[in-house]
Amino acid sequence: MENVASMRIQIISIIVSLAFLFYVSRLIIKGKLREEYAIFWLAGTIILIVFSFWRDGLDVMARMVGVYLPPNLVFMGAIFAILVYLLHLSTVVSKLSDNNKSLTQEIAFLKNEIKKDKSKNNKPAENE
Repeated sequence: MENVASMRIQIISIIVSLAFLFYVSRLIIKGKLREEYAIFWLAGTIILIVFSFWRDGLDVMARMVGVYLPPNLVFMGAIFAILVYLLHLSTVVSKLSDNNKSLTQEIAFLKNEIKKDKSKNNKPAENE
């Protein structure tokens, strides 16, 4: 009975992983997910698919790394991946903030130039 439940969980995880891979692929094709972010999601999905097919894979990886319980390896890997992704997003936000500041300064400069040109053109000619 335990083997049937284990097989059912494996089939469900394979179906869900493949469905998620299909969904990420559609987001990339539609242009709603940029390639630089898609790499992270595709890599994570492929890892899920590999471990969905390879039943003892998590046990083997846990023994190789020296982790006592395989679920702890999952949590450790997930936390590490989240931290790396958050660091990446922080650098992207910092870059966008700097770009936003430069664009704001450039717009202010251009508005000032337009204002100067308008005031110069609206003055009546002194020689007339």
